[in-house]
Amino acid sequence: MMKKAELVFIPTPGMGHLVSAVEATKLLVNLNSNLSITVLVIKPSYNPTVNAYVDSLTANMTSRIKFISLPLPEPDKDVTPPQLMRSLVKTHRLLVKEAVNNIVQSSNSPRLAGFVLDMFFAPFVDLANEFGVPSYVFYTSGAAFLGFQFFMQALYDEQNVNIMELKDSDTEFAIPSYVNSVSTKFFPTVMFRPETFTLCHDLARWIREVKGIMVNTFSEFESHAVDSLSDGRLPPVYPVGPILNLESASGVYRDSSTIMKWLDEQPPSSVVFLCFGTMGSFSGDQVKEIARALEQSGQRFLWSLRQPPDLEKGMMARLTDYENVAEVLPEGFVDRTAGIGKIIGWAPQVAILGHPATGGFVSHCGWNSTLESIWFGVPIATWPLYAEQQLNAFALVRDLGLAVEIKMDYRKGASGSDEAEIVKAEKIERGIRCLMEQDSDVRKRVKEMSQRSRKAVVEGGSSHSSLCRFIDDIMYNMP
Repeated sequence: MMKKAELVFIPTPGMGHLVSAVEATKLLVNLNSNLSITVLVIKPSYNPTVNAYVDSLTANMTSRIKFISLPLPEPDKDVTPPQLMRSLVKTHRLLVKEAVNNIVQSSNSPRLAGFVLDMFFAPFVDLANEFGVPSYVFYTSGAAFLGFQFFMQALYDEQNVNIMELKDSDTEFAIPSYVNSVSTKFFPTVMFRPETFTLCHDLARWIREVKGIMVNTFSEFESHAVDSLSDGRLPPVYPVGPILNLESASGVYRDSSTIMKWLDEQPPSSVVFLCFGTMGSFSGDQVKEIARALEQSGQRFLWSLRQPPDLEKGMMARLTDYENVAEVLPEGFVDRTAGIGKIIGWAPQVAILGHPATGGFVSHCGWNSTLESIWFGVPIATWPLYAEQQLNAFALVRDLGLAVEIKMDYRKGASGSDEAEIVKAEKIERGIRCLMEQDSDVRKRVKEMSQRSRKAVVEGGSSHSSLCRFIDDIMYNMP
């Protein structure tokens, strides 16, 4: 008789991490009827979007997936994201310990089999050790970036190379998880700041200590990167993706019915969709260059244009929709492009990428957005902004040939505070025209990879098999 087992998932409170972690729990319990999962979800008072999502989870618990909300007080407005992450590990250690103690002591709970930690919560490995159970990581970025983290950590620890000293250089490194050598100009901005470099370095050291790493990718997509991580010196890597929330129905968004109706009226694969994620915004000067590029290209477009956050609010700053979008655009732009384009605020991205009229995606190259575009077979024009997005763009364009470039080494801090060069309309226009070529090799490769992504997750597919192996290893390693 199979033993019943319970996993504790601890995701970080950002939508990009939280949603994919929850979707992963659904896959796991569906594959093994003896497995139960408790998700400890941190509810940040300063983020209404995450709050609403957490509330929806706790209201729809099942017998084998439970959610326990842990409070997160409103942070000081001057706190930085890395400070917040370190603070979360410290302040929530006792809360997590208490919650897990309650699970262990419950008379009807299955045996605790381990912790599954978000990559930012890898320091909770020590807490798992206290309970005498193994820990695993659910890695919400790609396999190539995981390899980058390990490489950078080893470079510093073993060769004493300080990447921060190379900030303004064009030094190239042969990183095993990338096919081509990678210039420092494509390294994430976080690698050149002492506070964030130290955080990335420390996390990589913690991740080395876990029993296994689930990565939200699939072998056919990142075959080179996945192979590079299988050298026996690292924890086993399980490519289990793409793990996506494809049920984000357009009905939950304001004006979504209008958006979808407009798309219904456009020819197949004719619309270029511009969207830059939950933190993606530009200065007024850059917005005008994008507008000029769209007008000059003559392409049909759907543009999610968001107003930059109020930086004085710090961590509590959020993008908002413009009250009068015409104020930030070139004079007369809205009237001149009324026949071919539509400007929106917040976008129902999954619904738009899945619409037959969408033919290209100008994207920040966030990992979830990248996986969604591959799933729907929509090619990307890369315009990374922050986090690991420059490296995602590099891999898509240079290593995989699955995207075209607008600007791969564009830099902008997550808070929007960094000065960034203005990408001119001519460069943007070239990228859009290249993106929308209907018979391009990039488009063909993306369509082929889309089919592979769908095969990977069905029974017998590479990710399905990898997920089964992960469950087998959980059961084998269970104390």
